[in-house]
Amino acid sequence: MTIYDELVARGLVAQVTDEEEIKDLINNGKATFYIGFDPTADSLHVGHFMALMLMRRLQKAGNRPIALIGGGTGMVGDPSGRTDMRSMMTVETIAHNCECFKKQMSKFIDFSEGKALMLNNADWLMDLNYIELLREVGACFSVNNMLRAECYKQRMEKGLSFLEFNYMIMQSYDFYHMFQTVGCNLQCGGDDQWSNMLGGTELIRRKLGKDAYAMTITLLTDSQGKKMGKTAGNAVWLDPNKTSPFEFYQYWRNVDDADVMKCIRMLTFLPLEQIDEMASWKDQKLNEAKEILAYELTSMVHGKEEAEKAQNTARALFGGAADTEHMPTTTLTEADLTDGGIGILTLMVKAGLAASNGEARRLVTQGGVLVNGEKVAAPTASFTKDQLAEGIVIKKGKKVYHKVTL
Repeated sequence: MTIYDELVARGLVAQVTDEEEIKDLINNGKATFYIGFDPTADSLHVGHFMALMLMRRLQKAGNRPIALIGGGTGMVGDPSGRTDMRSMMTVETIAHNCECFKKQMSKFIDFSEGKALMLNNADWLMDLNYIELLREVGACFSVNNMLRAECYKQRMEKGLSFLEFNYMIMQSYDFYHMFQTVGCNLQCGGDDQWSNMLGGTELIRRKLGKDAYAMTITLLTDSQGKKMGKTAGNAVWLDPNKTSPFEFYQYWRNVDDADVMKCIRMLTFLPLEQIDEMASWKDQKLNEAKEILAYELTSMVHGKEEAEKAQNTARALFGGAADTEHMPTTTLTEADLTDGGIGILTLMVKAGLAASNGEARRLVTQGGVLVNGEKVAAPTASFTKDQLAEGIVIKKGKKVYHKVTL
């Protein structure tokens, strides 16, 4: 099976231009391809992780990835999938986030000599002359076609700023620039990026009269990719200081039954033959498949030792054991207490189990919160300094556990 056939079999390819040419490029290790990452935070999250796994697959097949950090496009913000304008970031914040991305990406991509590139589009976008850009690039874009693009439709009702309108041109220019300077001949991205990617392909063909290729991958079908960056209202980060290995493991252990096999196909490196055998698993065997998914991905992000710790802790919790050594933990100080105690609502907010007192109150009144195995009877419940000193375990819903100590 060729690498292209494998991508198709794993459900990764949504749509392509020039399919035969793309097959030739990636099957023969001739592709220099890029995926862009806008530095909107100081850590990558699981949505980025899916793109990194695609890069890793293609690199293993002999192709050269370019991890393009959007230091320049991050100054504008991608309107794709947005109903409002992104918050403007300072130059200093963007630079800091770019550095954080570089460190994390190096865990998954081999950036040694000739194997891969890491570029920042601020290096060329920030120096562009506006009039020159209009003359060189602007004439290649039809405003009518741009306004029909999917990435702008949601923004049109509330108002699309001219700032955001330029994002497609900037992303297209990235491909045009890298095509000429580093031989980038293929671009990959989520299916919500299709319009932007076609813009880059068309720009190269119009300006240079040469072939250019675009491939878009859908990271999870049925819009699931949009859900993958969040769980319980919080992003799932690759930085262990933001999302612990146990929380990361639990996120994948708790995916919907309907999504577990899709995730295994798309995100793990397990052989397709093994995955095909797992496709018929049901009931308890499906829980085993979730454990396999969670272990494989946690191992890739945090290492085998942390993956084993997370798995052992999760199994102990579901089995009713009291071992909480590797459970996510919040440590309070006496300054967090009022009259020697703390209410359950405040406690849940401080532990990150609820975004507000109102949300915590709703969870408690619905019977979805347990402390040390006992259901919290009322939102007025509180816990003393002595109880906290011994450590308490809060269970939210069926699957979220959190330890609180003083």
